[in-house]
Amino acid sequence: MGDLTGLATRVLAAARAKGLRLGTVESCTGGLIAGALTEIAGSSDVVEGGIVTYSNDLKTLLVGVPAETLAAHGAVSAQTAGAMVGGLLARVPTVDLAVAVTGIAGPSGGSAEKPVGLVYLACQRRGNAVQVERQIFPGDRAEIRRATVNRALQMLLEPLET
Repeated sequence: MGDLTGLATRVLAAARAKGLRLGTVESCTGGLIAGALTEIAGSSDVVEGGIVTYSNDLKTLLVGVPAETLAAHGAVSAQTAGAMVGGLLARVPTVDLAVAVTGIAGPSGGSAEKPVGLVYLACQRRGNAVQVERQIFPGDRAEIRRATVNRALQMLLEPLET
C-alpha cells in the first residue's frame, strides 16, 4: 500500500487523539479503505468496521439507501454516496466519522454521462453535514481504486485535523 499506509497511519492517530471511531461503506473499492486502515497494528481501537455494498440490494438492505434514490440517480451518484454514509451513521451509533465511496472502476461499465473513473465520495462526522465530492480518476481499474482509497483517507483526515 506504500503511501496509503502513511496516510492511514495519520488518520488513525488523529482519530485516536480525538477519541473517535471510524467506519467505511464501500462499493467500487470493495473494502480497500477499511483494508488500508486495518493493515496497521492497533487500528482496532479506532476502526469500528466497514461494509462492502457492491450491489444495489445491499446498499438498500445494509445501509438503507432508498430504492427511489437508486432508481432516480443510480448507484454512482452524489445522492447515493450521501445516503450510504448517512445510513451507516444512522445504523451504527458507535461510528463517529464515516466515509462512503461509489464509482465506476472499469474497465467496462462506463457511459458518456458516467465514464470509467467517475467516483462519488461522501464523508460525515456525526452531527455535521455530509461532504460529497465528485471525482474522475484517470488510469486503469487498479489506479482508479487506489486513487479512490487515497482521497477517501484524505477526506477522513480533514475533519480530524481541524
